[in-house]
Amino acid sequence: MPTEVILPKVDMDMATGRISRWLVEDGASVEKGAALFEIETDKAAMEIDSPASGTLQITEPDTGKEISVGEPVAWIYAEGEAPIEKPASSSHTAARSEAETPTSVPKTEAPRKPLAPSAADGLRATPLARRLARENGLDLATVNGSGPRGRIQRADIEAALNALPAAPTPAPMPTAAAQQAKPQCKPQPAPKVSSGPLNAVWLRQGTGTPVVLIHGFGAELDSWRPLLPEIPADRPIFALDLPGHGKSLGSEVASFDDLVIQVEETLAESGIGAAHLVGHSLGGAVAASIASGIRIEAASLLLISPAGLGPEISSFVENFARATHPGAVASWLRELVHDPATLTDSFIRTVARGREDGRLAEAQTRFAAAVFGGGAQGFSIRSALAQLGCQVRIIFGIEDRVIPWRQAFGLPGTVALHLLQQTGHMPQLEQRETVGRILRQIYD
Repeated sequence: MPTEVILPKVDMDMATGRISRWLVEDGASVEKGAALFEIETDKAAMEIDSPASGTLQITEPDTGKEISVGEPVAWIYAEGEAPIEKPASSSHTAARSEAETPTSVPKTEAPRKPLAPSAADGLRATPLARRLARENGLDLATVNGSGPRGRIQRADIEAALNALPAAPTPAPMPTAAAQQAKPQCKPQPAPKVSSGPLNAVWLRQGTGTPVVLIHGFGAELDSWRPLLPEIPADRPIFALDLPGHGKSLGSEVASFDDLVIQVEETLAESGIGAAHLVGHSLGGAVAASIASGIRIEAASLLLISPAGLGPEISSFVENFARATHPGAVASWLRELVHDPATLTDSFIRTVARGREDGRLAEAQTRFAAAVFGGGAQGFSIRSALAQLGCQVRIIFGIEDRVIPWRQAFGLPGTVALHLLQQTGHMPQLEQRETVGRILRQIYD
């Protein structure tokens, strides 16, 4: 009996999908496990493999068409089993009698693997690059890819957009009064898109699955360095700067979802397909969201004072975002810890110097408005944590004045919760050795 090929669910929230291109022609012979077609989602491009060997008969040849998850898109006929007529589409199949309907295999997800390229146009481009090109009306065929094997990446799209000549703006019909008035100022140039991909570095080379560190709001990747001696010495360690932070100062973010996509894209473009994810505060919410996606395989998840467990958050984000005066910077930094003596004077002076020119303040004020609009956490990672199959641990300080630790109540029993006494919002700094022991329990 022929085997049904369905459109699989490759994303938790996926109800419909589109085939970007067929990789095998109608009527061709296929082997079980061979790639049949590509699906492009908001998060990744996926290659869908054949569930059986035989002759392929495609019932949904049109690419770009919205198809419901679970609908048949093709049939595979075994050797000596010649199709007489095209199998009907799903609406017709339902009307057939049971005796006339080909027997299907269970509707489980076909094996899949992330792709670097994707789409019917044959061009190699990341999903984020395609989205940016589509939103800005840019023809991908005009862009030179700088990624592996010529793949077009986010930075290539941004460079192409920035190189475009400014389109002339039609002048409005002047009134009589306006004709007599002299111009008072020069027109301002249109704002540019993000200046490039997120800054990211390998803090340590090693073997095995890498540890990925994602910092919280107002920090940068170097803030993780004191914790590095606590991570097993053979583990490779990767860290990045969030948009508007550290050396990613020129990168912008439009929303929390956009932030997740940018971080996920940075990991993928760095060749990271699986990782032990560690996130602090906002970085914890980002790490949990990435772990629940399909692009990066999470070997484990450690969340330190994570955001995304409830709406409540202190005024730290908006106040620290605009802080430039050394006194204001120092005052808000001390809100992060239970014992102010934990923060050395040299550390506070270093942070304050980096904010004096106002560039970080401007970038992070925009970031805060995009991600924490209305002074609340408008995103949630609870559903993501409930579906994860990897080891998940959460560390909170009882004295956290930024995010209430009680928001961690009500999580699945498979999530381990560590509550540290006399600790604020920075357990990795205030209780470094304890956090290190928890890390080693995960990685050993």
